[in-house]
Amino acid sequence: MTSKSIDREAPPQGALVIHPQRDGRDSARSSQARLDEAVGLALALDLEIRDAIIAPLRKRTPATLFGSGKVDEIGELCFQLQVDVAVVDDALTPVQQRNLEKAWQVKVMDRTGMILEIFARRARTREGILQVELARLSYERSRLVRTWTHLERQRGGFGVMGGPGETQIETDRRLLAEKIGKLKRELVEVRRTRNLQRGARQRHPFPAVALVGYTNAGKSTLFNRLTKADVMAADMLFATLDPTLRMLDLPDGRPAILSDTVGFISDLPHELVESFRATLEEVKEADVILHVRDIASEETEAEAEDVRTVLDRLGVDVEERNVIEVWNKADLLEPEDREQVAGDARRHHPPAVMVSAVSGEGCDALLAAIARLVDDAPPVSVKLTAADGAAMAWLYRHGRVMDRVDDEDGSVRIAVRLGAQALGQFEQQFPKAELTAL
Repeated sequence: MTSKSIDREAPPQGALVIHPQRDGRDSARSSQARLDEAVGLALALDLEIRDAIIAPLRKRTPATLFGSGKVDEIGELCFQLQVDVAVVDDALTPVQQRNLEKAWQVKVMDRTGMILEIFARRARTREGILQVELARLSYERSRLVRTWTHLERQRGGFGVMGGPGETQIETDRRLLAEKIGKLKRELVEVRRTRNLQRGARQRHPFPAVALVGYTNAGKSTLFNRLTKADVMAADMLFATLDPTLRMLDLPDGRPAILSDTVGFISDLPHELVESFRATLEEVKEADVILHVRDIASEETEAEAEDVRTVLDRLGVDVEERNVIEVWNKADLLEPEDREQVAGDARRHHPPAVMVSAVSGEGCDALLAAIARLVDDAPPVSVKLTAADGAAMAWLYRHGRVMDRVDDEDGSVRIAVRLGAQALGQFEQQFPKAELTAL
């Protein structure tokens, strides 16, 4: 008698994705593109898409978002498709979410809830997990009316059991506030460690380069290509969340630090922007920002504007920073489109760099563009004796050596570019070295 294996894996949940088409909301991009993105978010949650629809919305109904006729129509569709989840690609109030769940008899998720759930699944580092949990609790705090079914109960008693007449929802809110406070204190400690690490990096004369871009623009693939790393890169929304740092070799051997950050998205929840502010400080501290765009996407301009909006919310003024637009996925362009896009890249101000992170096309030009932006230190001439091997090694490791001349007496003259901080460190560590400006 053979025993049959038991399949313990939960069956996928069927989902209906609904994009409310509001006047003025979809001016930057098509409703179909927004619906496709919402489907991508649902797929990232392993939902089985039974159908995806665009629902015209002339005005928002406070109780249910949609009018009563549309609510009934979508409810009938949920019943016919036997879905478990209805995904509404908009921000729902707690009351709207509760009323729609009652009307449709399925679980209802809004756009914010979906993104928070994806982040909760993908976060790996301690800081990332804490940030997502804090954002989720801040989101749920206003939704206790939906989450709990025992709100009418009251508790009496003393201490932690609640005061006389304290309702269950008041107790839940108090406990939630205490948990949020605890998370914030833990984050302060984690961020203190991160700031110490960042301070240690800043003491090195390596320029910092940060990747930003719309989710699924190919940042992680480009990161892997430039640094020869193996960061997870997949054709899905929010494939990677936690920031990753690696050394990057610029032309002529000068090192830099490259950081890959979380991808941005339109209508990124306020809770996430606030929670991830410390992580995204890597962008604020960077000497050069690489704005990676999916140039093959029909929505590339709208996506680029969404990235600029999030950067603005973070306090990053792109007009005053060294920003290089990296037009990625050139390999997906049709041959007749490539010349036009290449011309647009040259005419862009400042010039954009067209690359393919998959094939490596354009990556050398990108590295050269980065080097030009960080290579603003004036060159100096350093004269060393044959015994100054440590100083010579330091210059090659921390500066950009432009020329080297070996004299007949055994001394060496090196023309090198050093940042102001690196120059000060070199003079302090090797006071006997002769330096002259070039």
